[in-house]
Amino acid sequence: MKRITLSLLCLSALTYAAMAQDTPADNVGKNEQDRLGETKTSGDQSNSPEDIKTTAAIRRSILGDSALTTTAKNIKIITANGTVTLRGPVSSAAEKGKIAQLAAAVVGSERVVNQLEIEE
Repeated sequence: MKRITLSLLCLSALTYAAMAQDTPADNVGKNEQDRLGETKTSGDQSNSPEDIKTTAAIRRSILGDSALTTTAKNIKIITANGTVTLRGPVSSAAEKGKIAQLAAAVVGSERVVNQLEIEE
């Protein structure tokens, strides 16, 4: 009985190790653009009271929309000097447009940079 259990545990560990080699454990490739400094990251969020209020208002609008998926509700909203940058994955073009529309309702469409990506 002990040999069978030990054999199954070893087999499971080997199977898991083989599967883990096929799947990258991180987003190194996807995060390359962040390291180059060409895109806004959460570190670019301004600490001015106006920008913080803007970001909070957009986040409340997004969270209050029950039609948006959880993925869409977790996007990055970065506000600096009154300009809002939207980044992250969304499930569809409709979600991308809806989030941009919600942000534009707060700051105006000319002050929204929509860098949302549609998941495949």
